[in-house]
Amino acid sequence: MSDNLSELSGRKGVEDNLFDRMGKLAIQNGGTPNQEELDELAKEFLIGKANTFGTATFYDFLRPENKGKKVYVCNGTACECAGTQDKVIDQLKGKFNADEIGHMTCLGRCHENSAFFYNGKNYSGNAIENLNDIVQNKEGLNRDKYKVKALGKEILTAPFTDIDAYYQPFLEALKKDSKSVLEEIKTSNVRGRGGAGFPMGLKLEFCRNTENETKFIICNADEGDPGAYSDRYLLEERPHSVLFGMLIAGYLTHASYGVLYIRAEYPEAADIVQQAIDELRSKGLIGKDIMGSGFNYDFKIIRAQGSYICGEETALINSIEGQRPEVRVRPPYPAQKGLFNKPTVVNNVETLAALHYIISNGGEAWKKIGTAKSSGTKLVCLDSFFNNPGMYEVEMGTPMSTVINELGGGFKTPVKAMQIGGPLGGLVPTHKINDLTLDFESFANAGFLLGHASVVCVPESYPIAKFIEHLFDFASYESCGKCFPCRLGTKRGYELFEKANTTDFKISKTLLNDLLNTLEQGSLCAHGGGIPLPVKNALQYFESELATKLEA
Repeated sequence: MSDNLSELSGRKGVEDNLFDRMGKLAIQNGGTPNQEELDELAKEFLIGKANTFGTATFYDFLRPENKGKKVYVCNGTACECAGTQDKVIDQLKGKFNADEIGHMTCLGRCHENSAFFYNGKNYSGNAIENLNDIVQNKEGLNRDKYKVKALGKEILTAPFTDIDAYYQPFLEALKKDSKSVLEEIKTSNVRGRGGAGFPMGLKLEFCRNTENETKFIICNADEGDPGAYSDRYLLEERPHSVLFGMLIAGYLTHASYGVLYIRAEYPEAADIVQQAIDELRSKGLIGKDIMGSGFNYDFKIIRAQGSYICGEETALINSIEGQRPEVRVRPPYPAQKGLFNKPTVVNNVETLAALHYIISNGGEAWKKIGTAKSSGTKLVCLDSFFNNPGMYEVEMGTPMSTVINELGGGFKTPVKAMQIGGPLGGLVPTHKINDLTLDFESFANAGFLLGHASVVCVPESYPIAKFIEHLFDFASYESCGKCFPCRLGTKRGYELFEKANTTDFKISKTLLNDLLNTLEQGSLCAHGGGIPLPVKNALQYFESELATKLEA
């Protein structure tokens, strides 16, 4: 990516944001900015017309193909495996033309499926049966319900009190040396909950130690993993936990701006978080010289426009800058050179939400929960195949059998595998449940990936070869295209399994293994590098089922 483009995009700061402007123009023009408006933006921000055109044509909800779309159907893995979406599409065709129906990948309604988006709101479950009322914009039909329960101590799911009481630990932190507050986070050993599991304290320290007058804290709220809706819960039900974490992170790193990058598929979340920001402003908890401390900090919400790859931190940064969201080569890391070439910390929603407990109770209190290397609690999302679908807060190290059988109540119908941690997460056969505990090390040692800890079930009736085809199709569609292994390899993988599933063609094992190893070793980021994991799990644990698709 061009350093010059980053500098030019940042000339006006984050308030007057190029990408934000594109999104607003798309809304005004029925789904996509027109070429004249893109050219004007290019002129205003002193970048080439090819840059604004290249950006606008990348995203689901900016590209010209989006124009005229009125309703979107979820095609995420949870809804795919549940088999509900064909019926949803058929019923929508009774009200909309086929070319007015688009797709969105995971609306965070994995607990009840049948998910679709209409007129700025998400719907799921039995809502499709009330389509006439929905089209007539009757209120309340978009609300969903899912079980929320903590096994043991409530931390992330603890009830919100009030702003004055909730932010008191932040005000007390402002009176302390920020380095001592950072040490509490390092002591806690809280690790990133977005998938990578990197120690948060170290990331904050790297940014703190980088000299620059301008620094940013970015909340990665682009929760794109099908099956996951824990970030959605925090944004909609506990927004102040996220904002508190961003304020603390800003104080510790000497950053003055927090940017929340909230996915387009969560429209209600963006509105709720903005209301919470407005409440903070009315209380004098953000802005210039907060409570006479000398600390300046403010928030900006950027609404994403539909791209899974923006969950990768450097692609997300490029997106905010109005560039195509291609992954950057690292080093340099964002903590040294991130948004607009300034030091930047990117953490996901759940990671930031953990800071309230740590700052309130000390790092040792968090560290005592969970395991030695995976401390604290974790939010786990269970999909509609469970008798008790919903979101559960459990201590790290909890046996997966407890999560699946006690909290989840077991399966409604026969299930042969679970994909845990999103499309790049491992494919766990059900007979491995008793061998795993919910923590980073247990999953890694067993050849899986905890990731976001979302659980999507693969029923007995769903062919594993079809599941692999779906994964490769998703990975190919969502690739940023920056590197050859991912751009070409994911497409080749999809073509191989699509052909094997529709004809008598058999896939060469040698060719497939070569493809997977090339993706794993040659891809620039975890998108291409991660998709081989569930495929290799499938080849290992479902060898007999896949025998008809592979050469002997």
